[in-house]
Amino acid sequence: MILVLLGAPGAGKGTQAEALAAATGAAHVATGDLFRAEIAAGSELGITAKSFIDAGKLVPDEVTIAMIAERLARPDAAERVILDGFPRTAAQAEALDRAYAASGRRIEALLLEVDRDALVARLTGRRVCPSCGRSYHVTNRPPRAEGRCDACDAALITRTDDAPETVAARLENQLGALETVVALYRDSGRLGVVSGSGGIDEIRERLATAATAVGLTPR
Repeated sequence: MILVLLGAPGAGKGTQAEALAAATGAAHVATGDLFRAEIAAGSELGITAKSFIDAGKLVPDEVTIAMIAERLARPDAAERVILDGFPRTAAQAEALDRAYAASGRRIEALLLEVDRDALVARLTGRRVCPSCGRSYHVTNRPPRAEGRCDACDAALITRTDDAPETVAARLENQLGALETVVALYRDSGRLGVVSGSGGIDEIRERLATAATAVGLTPR
């Protein structure tokens, strides 16, 4: 099956998807990670994606869909997949449905619901290790040593897309698109809603319960 984990930027999709994938044996496919890899490699796709991401805009559907299609064709994604950051538009959701309509592979969606003020606080407080990719937060998940990565001791940075002005643009551009995707899954009876408020462990338990209910059980 394919489980689509929906949520606004800052809802905690990455943290929770990673934990859920470890518990269920599913492949964790995150568009953010795929795009960052392309940007780091300096590929044509990466250069195109960076121009949109830096402006707080969505990467065009055709670019994102092609990248996800290639990733889902790999062997580790043949059975159980958790999609994190895709689909972000109705066109992407419809493309995903079309791709698996004939195979009978189930697609279910869970929405991590968080209010806007909490989203802003989470995003602007996020810090990332440029060396190993670990993510921290100045209040919710601080590193042991201020400003340094626990794993490799590199100096943490604020990503360009987590700067206050970019956060505002991201939310403005993405919340409307997210609602269209939420509506598509709700209307087709494939949407579950999970509160994304509270502690990480508390949210993880709620999400695990909801995932089990739609068929993504622990292994």
